[in-house]
Amino acid sequence: MNRARAPLVAMLLMAAAPLWAQPSAPPPPPQSLPPQSAPAEGMAWSSLSGQQQQVLGRFQGQWDDLPPQRRQALANGASRWLSMTPEQRRGARERFQNWQKLPPEQRSLIRQRWQRFQQLTPEQQQTVRQSFRAFSRLPPQQRVQLRERWLNATPQQRQQMLQHQRVQQQQHMQQALPPRPRSR
Repeated sequence: MNRARAPLVAMLLMAAAPLWAQPSAPPPPPQSLPPQSAPAEGMAWSSLSGQQQQVLGRFQGQWDDLPPQRRQALANGASRWLSMTPEQRRGARERFQNWQKLPPEQRSLIRQRWQRFQQLTPEQQQTVRQSFRAFSRLPPQQRVQLRERWLNATPQQRQQMLQHQRVQQQQHMQQALPPRPRSR
């Protein structure tokens, strides 16, 4: 995430703040996890594929000392990496390098916002993603103007902007739905 996008993501996550304030439905009952995402209590280095071992080579000497969740995350990450195209890998490397360049305070803030995003319902997450995509499609000058307007707004003005955005999204969703059949 580059420095220009960090404020954008922050703004979009702030725009979703009212969603976080809404009471959420109780979480669904836990389901059994598929074998590949189950905790890796006994995941041995030898259980990784040759390609995964190659990707994770620097962890080989300390593999048995890593917590099971970390081993599973690394194994899943290696699988994702191996499934990427060269272009996707370049993008992932670039994003990681940009992440490493961020000051620790900014990384911490982004992590906190990501955790809050993860607590949203799937529908709320989709709303945030759609808002981000719509914002990203705007011309650069318009994005700058919206950012400045948001940053200079009072809390009351921000609430009004968010309410206006919600009304527009609801209208857009209603237009996208097929007409309901009339009841007789």
